[in-house]
Amino acid sequence: MATMTARIIHISIERDWRDVYAFMSDHGKMPLWASGLSSGLKRDGDEWLAPGPLGNARVRFAPDNALGVVDHLVTLENGAKVHNALRVVPNGDGAEVMFTLLRQPGMSDAQFAADAATVEEDLAALKGFLERETRAGRGHYHDR
Repeated sequence: MATMTARIIHISIERDWRDVYAFMSDHGKMPLWASGLSSGLKRDGDEWLAPGPLGNARVRFAPDNALGVVDHLVTLENGAKVHNALRVVPNGDGAEVMFTLLRQPGMSDAQFAADAATVEEDLAALKGFLERETRAGRGHYHDR
């Protein structure tokens, strides 16, 4: 397979990176900010089931780690696999969250742009949620 066009979409979050990672790696909370998973996730062994417009997808997440890696492999019902590289790194007293969007084979310019816009909206929702939690003085996720 040829190398795919990639776009790194990122956002700064005014919250300790460990809190951001702990929240993002709690996969049951992903529907709170990731619109593609808004129908929810259901654990199925080592994987999660995610219902969506293209049917049920199976999602396998990277194991918990100290590096801020929240990568996940999505397998669609038709067998197509999409690797989503999602990372959290320290940025001063806050965090930088980065998603590497890969243009899938056969994807038009408009579809790639729409996917990028969705990722930007999802990361903005994540930022809003976590920064509101900080202002509200709620607990630290990395202490769970």
